This record gives sequence, C-alpha cells and structure tokens, in this order.
Amino acid sequence: MLEKYTKPLTINGITLDYTQETFIMGILNVTPDSFSDGGKYNNVEAAVTQAKKMVAEGAKIIDVGGESTRPGYERISDEDEIARIVPVIQALAKEVKVIISVDTYKARVARAAIEAGAHIINDIWGAKAEPEIAQVAADLHVPIILMHNRENMDYGVDFWPTAKADLEESITIAQQAGVPDHYIILDPGIGFAKNTAQNIAMMQHLSDLVAMGYPVLLATSRKSMIGNVLKLPVEERLEGTSATVVYGIEKGCHMIRVHDVKEMARATYMADVLVGKRLFKEEA
Repeated sequence: MLEKYTKPLTINGITLDYTQETFIMGILNVTPDSFSDGGKYNNVEAAVTQAKKMVAEGAKIIDVGGESTRPGYERISDEDEIARIVPVIQALAKEVKVIISVDTYKARVARAAIEAGAHIINDIWGAKAEPEIAQVAADLHVPIILMHNRENMDYGVDFWPTAKADLEESITIAQQAGVPDHYIILDPGIGFAKNTAQNIAMMQHLSDLVAMGYPVLLATSRKSMIGNVLKLPVEERLEGTSATVVYGIEKGCHMIRVHDVKEMARATYMADVLVGKRLFKEEA
C-alpha cells in the first residue's frame, strides 16, 4: 500500500515507482576529504566515469557532494562548493541518463546546482541551516530530501517522539515555502547528531518514519554505526551496510544511498523480491 505522498514521480524521464522497486542513489563525492572516498572523484573526468559505472550497476540517482559532511567537517564557502560541483553536474547532465541530486544545505549552492542540471536537493540539515533552501526547491519545482539532524544529542526520555518532532519542523519549513508534499522526501539521518545507540534506535523506528507518509531515503553506507557494532574500519563495512539496507527495505524504506552500488543493488533486488515489490518468475 502506498503511503500518502509516495505516488510515482517522474524526474528527468525516469519514473520512481516505489511499489515496483527500491531505488538506489549512488554517492559521488567531489571532495578531497570525505570520510570514505575523499579525493577519488574530485575532477570532472573521474566523476563522470564513476557516475557511469554506478548507473551501469543499478543506480537511478547520483548524489553529488562538494563539501565533506564527515564528523568534524569544516564548512567551505558557497563559491568554493559551487566551483567544485557545477562543472561535474553540467557534465553529468550532458553525458549520463540519470537523476542528479545535490548534497548541500546551502541555498545558493542548491540554486546553482539545479540551474546547472541537478534535479533534487539533498539537505543534511533538513532546511534548518538555511531555510531559504526550501524556497529554492519551491521556486525551481524540485524535490527536497529533508534529513534528520540537530545541534545536540539530547533527545530527552524517549528518542523517537523527539526525532519525529525534529522532522516535522523540517516538513513545516518546506511546506511553508511552497514545496508540495509529494516533493518532500525524508532521511533518518543515520550518523548525524546520534551516538551508536541512538542510531540503532532510529533504525528500529524506520517503520514509524515510513508511517509519516513520505518517501524515505536510508543512508547507512559504511557509517560509524556499522563500524562500532562490528568493530571494523571503513573499508570492511560492506556486509554490515548490506544488513542495514535489507533491514531498511523490510521496514518500508523507498530509496537507499550507497557507495557500493553493484553489491547493494544485488542485496536490494533480493530484498525487493522477498517483500513483494518485485515478482520472481520461474524460467520456462
């Protein structure tokens, strides 16, 4: 059964029908310092090559980020971030048939990215760092992903009601700017303003998040929650990521954001069959 605002959405000629599959967003960091892949794709040619590879492996969305959001990251200027991402987005728009999202919380950067050819805004601050970003989404008629984030880890006595209230604040900001509900996507914000126990609690409330009625993007790829549970470094978190992806799909998530597209596409396909999104047909 479709939630309230999760009807099929067609972007750049690609239809996101959440009843048919879980959609994969491939991570493309054009940064020198991201926690997992910093410096690998911070020139246009390398970025386009990686994007084409991820699309071939199953990604329907490519998420372009120009500022690292790893723990302890340093903010760069709007101008520097725009200079990093716009040439890449322009090249992707010309060369790759894919939905492009821009990973930024800055209104000016978001506007520049959409004008360069991106299709979705992915805001790690849920439109709270710069509420003007919601106006950009409304003005340019693009979806916006509102991630759960906050300034502290004090959730009071009960984690979920506080986290839900945080997300509802973000939704209100977007709605008041004029973003239609079917253009709002939620992200539980795994790895942001949460310790490991709180990250696990958010995962355990994914079905409650889905019940809010909006599409849900789950972004757990290689994150510290997995490393802390399994006591493994970043480069050895593939299996743990897969477990979180499959769990998220079983709880009703609609999209996943990952580094390892080929492996997660296989896990996603299998999970989609098991939850009934995809039909398996015996070969004759």
